[in-house]
Amino acid sequence: MPATVLKPLTLRAVPAACAVLHSFLLLGMSLAGDAAHAQEMPPGMGDNPPQQANSRLDRVNISARQTDTDLRRKAPVAKQIYGREEMDKYGDTNVSDVLKRLPGVTVQDGGPRMRGLGSGYTLILINGDPAPPGFALDQLSPSQVERIEVTKGPSADQSAQAVAGAINIILKDAPRVSQRDLRLSTGYSAVRPTPSGNFTYGERIGNVSLSLPVSAFEWRGQNQFVTDRVVLGADKSRQSYTRLGEQDNWGHGFNSAPRLNWRISDEESLALQAFVQKGYWNNRQTFNKIDAPQTLPFADDDARSQGTWQNIRGNAQWVDRFSDAQRVELKLTLQDSKGTFDNLSYRESKPGAGLQPYRNTVGNSHDQSLIQGGKYGHLLGDEHSLSLGWELEWRKRDEQRTQTQNGQILQPKYDQQVFSANIERQALFVQDEWELSPQWSTYLGLRGERIKSSSRGTDQQYSNVSTVVTPLWHLNYKLDAKGRDMIRASLTRSYKAPELNALLARPLTNNVKPVFAPDGVTPLPNDELNPDRAGNPNLKPELATGLDVAYEKYFSGGGMASLGVFYRDISDLIRNRVALESVDWSPLQRYVSRPVNFSKAQTMGLELEVKGRAGELLPALFDPKLALNLRGNLSLYHSNVDALPMANNRLDGQQPWSANVGFDYRLSSLPLSTGLSLAYTPGYVTQQTLNQSLEVANTRSLDVYAQWVFSKSASLRLSANNLAPLDSRSLTLLNDGGSTQVLREGRTQWGLALELKL
Repeated sequence: MPATVLKPLTLRAVPAACAVLHSFLLLGMSLAGDAAHAQEMPPGMGDNPPQQANSRLDRVNISARQTDTDLRRKAPVAKQIYGREEMDKYGDTNVSDVLKRLPGVTVQDGGPRMRGLGSGYTLILINGDPAPPGFALDQLSPSQVERIEVTKGPSADQSAQAVAGAINIILKDAPRVSQRDLRLSTGYSAVRPTPSGNFTYGERIGNVSLSLPVSAFEWRGQNQFVTDRVVLGADKSRQSYTRLGEQDNWGHGFNSAPRLNWRISDEESLALQAFVQKGYWNNRQTFNKIDAPQTLPFADDDARSQGTWQNIRGNAQWVDRFSDAQRVELKLTLQDSKGTFDNLSYRESKPGAGLQPYRNTVGNSHDQSLIQGGKYGHLLGDEHSLSLGWELEWRKRDEQRTQTQNGQILQPKYDQQVFSANIERQALFVQDEWELSPQWSTYLGLRGERIKSSSRGTDQQYSNVSTVVTPLWHLNYKLDAKGRDMIRASLTRSYKAPELNALLARPLTNNVKPVFAPDGVTPLPNDELNPDRAGNPNLKPELATGLDVAYEKYFSGGGMASLGVFYRDISDLIRNRVALESVDWSPLQRYVSRPVNFSKAQTMGLELEVKGRAGELLPALFDPKLALNLRGNLSLYHSNVDALPMANNRLDGQQPWSANVGFDYRLSSLPLSTGLSLAYTPGYVTQQTLNQSLEVANTRSLDVYAQWVFSKSASLRLSANNLAPLDSRSLTLLNDGGSTQVLREGRTQWGLALELKL
């Protein structure tokens, strides 16, 4: 990729370039060699439910409704598709709860993960474009979503930052008829019930369709936990203590995604969409000390935190089919995201004096972005659908944080200073969908990106320019003419960019073992289990070469089964490394955790999925007319980090296996439907560094629902998520015997929802 900014191709030049680019694409798949590294893939949300990624440029529109299984079978690349029926079953109030039941997907800390890989390996898309920073999936109502597409390999017209795969959340389009949908619900997990409501207004006026969905929600959670710590003193003596704690979290917010579609003519259309998400959160934790030596120079403090988040985004998309064989699409996206937090901890200044404010941490972040892109599609005969396009993006992030202890600023050099980061990105892609024969089809793609990043904080400034080239090849073979039995294979390159926060060099001191004693003068040391944290502006992205092969079988009654294997070879693996450093925020050396490009790694796995009517899957056991649907999936994973030649040197967060089974049943004598979903992940150990390991316990999630249908326009749904919950446990262990263990209780979330079509 050239170092200069890529200019959009004009319509006059595009047709003439198609033949040259087609030849270049075929040649480039074999010649694309080692690529330099990219720094960051800036986010930005899409502007409408797009054409299926990599879909052919059809000459006619097909208006017949297709099932999720039909869309999956006809997709040019391997993907799983889940529509309204799947999202409505369990009465979920947020998309995060929907995702945790999908095959090969787990949810940790509110973020979805595919194939057992940690955050950042899974690309989250909104209408085909990367989700913005701070976007909260656990605060997005499923009522605003049309369908969810899970793709195992990247495509050229979307970001290649999808090592594990991509989850594309497609928001509802403006309706073709009048729509008035209302959903009122309440949930209970702890303390008190929490209400939520969703209303969607839709109307069509002439050639204009508009939709206004609005969701308002509350949440309330509580759990008890126990923290056991073992530390070594200066004389190598072991000291241990236990803390009983309670954590409460609550908040409220709303989101809306108004949309307007204008059909200017049979060939030309304009779509405008906005997305607004705003919320307020609170967190409170309290501790009781048990058998803790009073001489320990640290302790967990009672604390109260609060903050806000806000995402505002506007999109415009213009599409023109100026001939049967040519189509052009232009889009513009503007986005603004903000977040604030205020944390106040409390401590006894002396025994019996009561809790007093001790340390206060306040901060805010502000992200702004602008994206301009386009895509041109051209049919080359009846076999080829060639597309090429570009993306130009500018993004800026400002971040400010201040820590005070007893009113005194802890880090004068860094506190109250604005740290900034800027990213300019240019991307060019070309892709070809090629019908080789009635049984063979292939997808070839090539995407190149140039990223210029810069960051600034106090007297430090960093700048970097890099490129990444990602060739992609997907191949499909139909064992029968109708595609009931199919083999899919993909050979791709993808990458994982460092998070923008990880590039900022701002340090953050540890709260458990602070820099200074309560007097604000006496310096204190910390240890490897309680390090300070700092960023690394020199991080490079992780590059991954991947192979996917899958067999899919589609049954005549709508069911399907698939068996797939995958492999990823990852270079420049990023992992946090803890080291003892001389720092400018303490007169003593401190242990500091920094992200570094740590090693090479490999991961592989096997994935099995089955779903369909019970009578079709097991005809010997069930009547074909029985309204019982079954589903199940099993995933096996293995990974290896080269720099850790020892047992359990897996990638962070990757479990050895996971499984999910469930059923849905509709009674014939009553207007009642019910279902169950059970997900299980075993406990496992991860060797994170040469002298530190992490052990997590097994997890289980049992969800059930029952829906009573009063009429075509009214229904009542009762749900329970995480029935019979397991307590979660994590143990961090050092080779010298130091450890931290946290045990948290699990809770059940009950829900009741009334759904009306007005």
